Parts: sequence; structure tokens; C-alpha cells
Amino acid sequence: VQLQASGGGLVQAGGSLRLSCAASGSIGSGNAMGWYRQAPGKQRELVATISTGGRTNYADSVKGRFTISRDSAKNTVALQMSSLKPEDTAIYYCYARDFVAVRDYWGRGTLVTVSS
Repeated sequence: VQLQASGGGLVQAGGSLRLSCAASGSIGSGNAMGWYRQAPGKQRELVATISTGGRTNYADSVKGRFTISRDSAKNTVALQMSSLKPEDTAIYYCYARDFVAVRDYWGRGTLVTVSS
């Protein structure tokens, strides 16, 4: 399984960006997809995930500003980011977890830069 993310870029504070990720191959019938991010000098952290059943999980720092969605038939996941802040600047990594095989998959990352 390969994850290909797109949609990063430079945006001013208060602006919006949409990240997309497509998975090639089968992740498994029971899975979750989502996004993590890593800012310079910081550890990678969860941003948001969504299960095949549609259950979502968000980091407190993005609740109310980011929305995750997925198309399970197409194996895609998207992250709509609004009201962006400079502290959202990071490399965003697409992520998928196969709960049956107990295996994680990671994309290569896409850079999001929010200027003040």
C-alpha cells in the first residue's frame, strides 16, 4: 500500500487549505485513515483520523477548524483546514492503519506553511 498526499502549500493566517491522500492497494476491511504532522523541532503528532465506520478523532488544537472526511470506496481521505494559524505550520503525513493485519502505512508528507 502506498499513500500519496497532495494539497500542501503556503497560506496566510486565517486562510484555508485542503489536503488529499489516495491509497493504492487494499488497506483492509477494518482500518482508519488520517493525518499526522511534524513541526520543526517537534515530535510527530496526531491531527485527525477517521475509521471505516466514520468515527473521527481530532487533536484538541484543531477541533472546530479542521474537518476530516473519506471515501472508502476510493481509498481516499481529505483534510479541510480552515482558520489556519502559524502554529499549524508543519509537514503533514497521510496515515493508514490496517486493524486486522496490525500494520501502519505512511505517506511521504506534504508541507503546509502558514504565514502570520
